[in-house]
Amino acid sequence: MPTRHYITLALLCLTALTQAQQTIPVPDNLIAEGIPPIPQSVVDSVGRYTEFRSAGFAGWNPTKREMLILTRFGNTTQVHSVAMPDGDRHQLTFFPDSIGGAFYGPKNPNWFVFHKDVGGNEFFQYYRYDLATGNSTLLTDGKSRNTDGLIAPDGKTLVYCSTRRTGNDTDLYAVDIESPTTDHMVAQLQGGGWAPSDVADDGSTALLINSVSVNESHLFLTDMKTGQLRELSRSSGDQIAYNSAAFGKDGKHIYFTSDQGSEFAELREMDLASGKTVSLTANIPWDVESVQLSNDRTQLAFVVNDNGMSDLYTLDSKSNKYRRLSGIPVGVISDVRWNNDDHNLAFGMNSAKSSNDAFSYDTKTSRLTRWTFSETGGLNAEGFQAQQLVKWKSFDGKEISGWLTMPPTKFSGARPVMIDIHGGPEGESRPTFEGRYNYFLNEMGIALIEPNVRGSTGFGKTYAKLDNGVLRGDTYKDIGALLDWIKTQPNLDASKIFVTGGSYGGHMTYAISYAYADRIACSLPVVGMTNLVTFLENTSGYRRDLRRVEYGDERDPKVRAVLESIAPINHASEITKPIFIIAGQNDPRVPITEASGFKDKIKSTNPNTWYLVAKDEGHGFAKKNNRDFQMYATVLFLQKFLLSPATKS
Repeated sequence: MPTRHYITLALLCLTALTQAQQTIPVPDNLIAEGIPPIPQSVVDSVGRYTEFRSAGFAGWNPTKREMLILTRFGNTTQVHSVAMPDGDRHQLTFFPDSIGGAFYGPKNPNWFVFHKDVGGNEFFQYYRYDLATGNSTLLTDGKSRNTDGLIAPDGKTLVYCSTRRTGNDTDLYAVDIESPTTDHMVAQLQGGGWAPSDVADDGSTALLINSVSVNESHLFLTDMKTGQLRELSRSSGDQIAYNSAAFGKDGKHIYFTSDQGSEFAELREMDLASGKTVSLTANIPWDVESVQLSNDRTQLAFVVNDNGMSDLYTLDSKSNKYRRLSGIPVGVISDVRWNNDDHNLAFGMNSAKSSNDAFSYDTKTSRLTRWTFSETGGLNAEGFQAQQLVKWKSFDGKEISGWLTMPPTKFSGARPVMIDIHGGPEGESRPTFEGRYNYFLNEMGIALIEPNVRGSTGFGKTYAKLDNGVLRGDTYKDIGALLDWIKTQPNLDASKIFVTGGSYGGHMTYAISYAYADRIACSLPVVGMTNLVTFLENTSGYRRDLRRVEYGDERDPKVRAVLESIAPINHASEITKPIFIIAGQNDPRVPITEASGFKDKIKSTNPNTWYLVAKDEGHGFAKKNNRDFQMYATVLFLQKFLLSPATKS
């Protein structure tokens, strides 16, 4: 062979070797410990799976059939307008942090209100965005946490709750959106669970809900001038949850949801003068989870969580008769809003094969219209696998369920398993779009199980209480029972199980990592609590009492002893399998010390400890560049500790 051919071949081999050894740098805003360099080959492989987008419906333009949506073109989610179905998404806001929500008032199309925080700190501020100039004007104090804003029927008053007085209590405030200096307190309240639900047409009164826990809340009528409160909720000695309250057309009656005398939240109507209440959906054996009245208050739309799927209904306020809307695909519905024409409903919806997109439904013609078609990175989402409902018996005979998604049939044999535990704990895993998890399914051949352990919502209020206080350890046993069930499934590999979850799911992941160390291969807790005692002592004050109802009061010596006995940080030496810890430095819910303290304690006994912290994030990674690096590192972690050559395909 001529010499030049040898040289060319050598150069080609060197180039291939160099490309194979190329790695990506850790971004400056991330702290990474124990994580090996990320090969460029991992980045290239994941590629399109990081490019999924979604479009959340935010609000109708009050004078024309045009929408605001929340979507991401760059690094963060911003407000866009869409002038027609399948129209261009015109970006309106450009901030380094994501927009949390946006909405027009019922009358003025020249501005809308939006809210956002900084760096994930959840100290949300409200702003007015003027469409003519593109300028944003601060409406709140710029310092406190401001939440649950809504615009009154007068079209100009923003009503919201704020922690500015004490840092812990959420008092009721109001401000003229076009005159920010009018911002003022309406009612001084005690506790961090207050939120306005509706304002009467004449602006004289508002409905407030005070949430004590997922199982208990109270409903109040509030005088907007004096701040005087009148409780409307009824106490029968049992905990009752009230939600989604709204005034009827005459202002003399209200609609709301309540689980009084029922396992599930029912739509109810109350006469304000007499207090007489009737249930309108007693024959629907599932939770009514959201309620929206039309602008003329003659119609009501409500969503039912039917075993994880969403059913959308409308109700005529004169007859109180309702009907389920036909022609809506199977999926999960959110953010339902009426157009000012009072016959077009908008909402967001997603499913296993579709990321969240904005839709509208004409209640007169029963026509469904899709407004946005979010990108899936060039991948054909129709080929993605659908979830299937599975059930197993726990240690006490209680039936637990979850959603199983199997990899495509190109992967043969028993598959490795990812168990992803939802947060909350008052949450629910539902059959929604799996997003980046589709890479684990489609490219790595990993099966996915999303359990709804006791304490999850959607299965009745008794089920939601089964993990409260000193019963916390029973939820860990539900996952132990799931591990038993996996062993009985010929298509699942019980020797290769990976556990993950965020927030409370992160806490569960830590707990499973020690309780069942001999039965899992590795784990990845995200923004999770490592000790419920220190978590309760250090979480933000406005939410501390709400969390004590769920986890138990750590000031009670007996409760404290139980929580300390099950705290993962007190069992750190028992976590012998590889663990990848992820946290946000600005997290107001689960302080960074929960993760950093655990990492410092475990790294001396567990050499396979990976640690990733974002300096510009809070309770989970929201920015795309941070989420991308987390994804690359997760793929490398699974390649190294879950998949062996025998299981790769």
